[in-house]
Amino acid sequence: MTSNDVAAPSRRPRVGMAASSWRVSRIWVYRLLFAAAFLAFWQFASGRLADPFWISSPSAILARLSEWVRTGTLQYNLMITFKETISGFLMGATAGVLAACVAGANDTIRRTVDPFVTAVYGLPKVALAPLFIMWFGIGMAPKIVLAAVSVFFLVFFSTLSGVREVDHKMVEALRTMGADRLTIQRCVVLPAAMPWIFTGLKLGLPYGFVGAVAAEMMASNAGIGFLTQNAAGQLDTAGVFAALFALMVVTSLLNEGLGRLEAWIFRWR
Repeated sequence: MTSNDVAAPSRRPRVGMAASSWRVSRIWVYRLLFAAAFLAFWQFASGRLADPFWISSPSAILARLSEWVRTGTLQYNLMITFKETISGFLMGATAGVLAACVAGANDTIRRTVDPFVTAVYGLPKVALAPLFIMWFGIGMAPKIVLAAVSVFFLVFFSTLSGVREVDHKMVEALRTMGADRLTIQRCVVLPAAMPWIFTGLKLGLPYGFVGAVAAEMMASNAGIGFLTQNAAGQLDTAGVFAALFALMVVTSLLNEGLGRLEAWIFRWR
C-alpha cells in the first residue's frame, strides 16, 4: 500500500465538500441574477408598460421602506405582528403535536375525531376572524388565536402522518420490555415523527403570519396588516407593496431559521 492510497480517502470528503459548497454558491448567484433581472424589468415597466398606480416601482417601494424605517413605523408594526404570530405559532404547533400524538396512539380516537377536524380545517380561516374579534376584542388576542388555528391543522395532519409511519415493531418491543405509553411516545414516536413535525412547522409558519395579518386588516390599529390596509385606504400602492415585502422578508428569514434548526437537530444523518 502506497502513501497515495492512504491519503486518497481523506481527500475525497474535502473534494465532496468543495463541490457541494460550489453548488450552493452557484445557486445563490442564480437567485441574485433572477432577482436583479425581475426588479430591473419591473422598474422599466413602471410608467412605460403599466401605470405606476397599479404596480408602483422598486424605487418607490424602497423609498417608502426607507421612510418607514427612519420614522420607526416599520419596526413598530413588524414587532406587533411578529409577537402575535410567534405566540400563535407556539400555541398552535404545541397543540397540533400533542393532539396528533394522542390521535395517532389510538385508532378509535383518530377515527372518531377525523371527520370533525377535517370539517373545521375546510373552513377558510379568514372567515373565523370576525368571530374571534367578537369573542376577544380588537387587541392582540384574536390575532394570536387566528394564527394558532392556522398553524394547528397543518402541524396536526403532518405530525399525524409521521406518527402513523412509526415502526410498530419498535413499539411492540418497548411494550414487551414493560415501557408505558408515555415512554413509548417520548422514546420512539416523537423522534420518528420529528421530520414530519418540522415539515408541518415550516408549512404552518407562513400561515400563522397570514392569520395574524388577516385579523389585523379587519380590526387593528397596529401591525403589518394595519399598515397594509392603511396604505390601501390612501391608494398608496408603494406602501402596500412595501408592507408585503417586509412581511415576505421576515417570513423567509424565520423559515430559513427553522430549516437550519432542523439541519442541526438531524446533523447525525
